[in-house]
Amino acid sequence: TTFERVVAINLVAPFLLSQACFPVMHAQKHGSIINIASIAGLFGIADRVAYNASKHGLIGMTRTLAAEWGGLGIRCNAICPGWVKTEMDAADQSSGAYTDADIINRVPMGRFATPTDIAQGIVYLADPARSGFVNGHALVIDGGWTADASWDTLRLTHRAGNAS
Repeated sequence: TTFERVVAINLVAPFLLSQACFPVMHAQKHGSIINIASIAGLFGIADRVAYNASKHGLIGMTRTLAAEWGGLGIRCNAICPGWVKTEMDAADQSSGAYTDADIINRVPMGRFATPTDIAQGIVYLADPARSGFVNGHALVIDGGWTADASWDTLRLTHRAGNAS
């Protein structure tokens, strides 16, 4: 089924990869696993049950491995990107459900995330000199999408700088 395929790709594969990396990281007494989750793993979205469930599961797995392996020197964290222009987005957008403007207007910073934005978060989490005590964290990189629960008109007014 589609559900099983999505869960296999987004949850089972990272679990198997983590298990495969464990012996090397355990032997060297350090390592950093960085899973790519999604802000969809932080809340529910209608019509996205397989994707959301897999990303919720990935965040849970990340935190569990952080708790289990942290004492062995192995850190496990996740990146939770917001909306990035990807092939998956293009396929979704072709349905006519939303436009670029719909997304841009929803993000307080007024743009899509870029691959570079996501890569910078990964570099931070991978660098033990900068994030050596960060373990079990789901780093949100979404331009404020998940932080903003205001009404659309309020958000647009604030972004334009017309309100305090």
